[in-house]
Formats: sequence, structure tokens, C-alpha cells
Amino acid sequence: MGVGRVPYRIETERLVIRPYDPRDAPLLKDAVERSREHLWPWMPWTPAAPEPLDDVVQRLRSFRAQFDADENWIMGIWARDESRLLGGTGLHPRGGDGSLEIGYWVAADATGQGIATETTAVLTRVGFEVIELDRIDLQIEPANERSAKVARKLGFTHEGTLRRRLPRREGEPRADSMVFTMLREELAGSPCMNYDYVAYDALGDQLA
Repeated sequence: MGVGRVPYRIETERLVIRPYDPRDAPLLKDAVERSREHLWPWMPWTPAAPEPLDDVVQRLRSFRAQFDADENWIMGIWARDESRLLGGTGLHPRGGDGSLEIGYWVAADATGQGIATETTAVLTRVGFEVIELDRIDLQIEPANERSAKVARKLGFTHEGTLRRRLPRREGEPRADSMVFTMLREELAGSPCMNYDYVAYDALGDQLA
């Protein structure tokens, strides 16, 4: 990791990206349930049936504990008034020192609005400008053309396709992974710079 810290809150003109709180469980449960068919092919964590609310609460407690411990940074993507969860995202320590991997999903009724592109662009800027990373990665299944389009649109480089790297559901073979990467020096000339943001630390103070 770089020398900076992952912000606790990131705002754009239309989005809020922040860590989950256990009180967000009803909104997460609703977003996943209305998107189950949409998410099922790509997100192995998608439940086959509606989950008990208590199970979602416990999952969000785990997510927040990992965030606060600087182990794994899982966040929600919210409308500006935070009344509606539009999707989820995260910065994951899977690529070694000096790098993080961005993951994301978008609720079925929020697709086609550029939310994945905006979220990825802003987290890329945060990764280089605030956290001071050297590299940011995306891992995408080859059949997930929509996600691959996001990576290419933002100027990520497809470094290669790794066979059987992405975990799937129990009993299923791992999926291939298209690895897209951006390096620190590539940010300035990338389309990510078209997406502005403001980031805040745990005390609510604005980060430079």
C-alpha cells in the first residue's frame, strides 16, 4: 500500500461512496434482492434466495471491521441523499505492495447510467492521488463485456488473461480473469481525470 489512507467518504456531483454501516442492511438487502438475476452470472456471493436481515447485518459488521482495520475496503455506492443504494464497490489488497484492485457491482435498476464508470474513475484517482499507490488493477471475466468496456473506456491496459483465477460458487470451476492495469504515471493522461470528487477522512475533514 501507499502512504495515504483510504477515505471514509468520497463525493461526486451525483454519488456518495462510503463504507457500509450495519444500519445500511435493509437497503443492501433490497438492492441485492431486486438485482439477483442481474448479479447472479458475475457475483458468486449473490444469494439464491432472500437472506434474513440479521445475516446481512452481520456481513456489514464484518465489512466495517475490515475497513477500520485497514485490511480490505468494501463500500456502498449511494445516491447523493443516501436514500438509495445504487451498487457496491471496494479497494482490495490482492496485487501486492503498492497496488489495490477495484471491484464493483451496480443494481439492476441503476445500470446504463455510467455509475460503474464514474465509480471506477474516481476510485482510480483516489488510489493514486490520496492513497499514493503505484498500480491499480481490475479483474474481469472475459464474458463480462460491459465491465471490460468500462476498463477500456477509462484507459486501463489489458495486460493478459489468466486462466481459472476468479473464484466461483462451490462446485464450479474458477473463471478466467482479464487483468486490466493502470500505473501511477498513466493517470494524468487518462479519461479518469474527467471525473471530479471530494474525499474526507474518518473525522469528516477534507483530504487534499
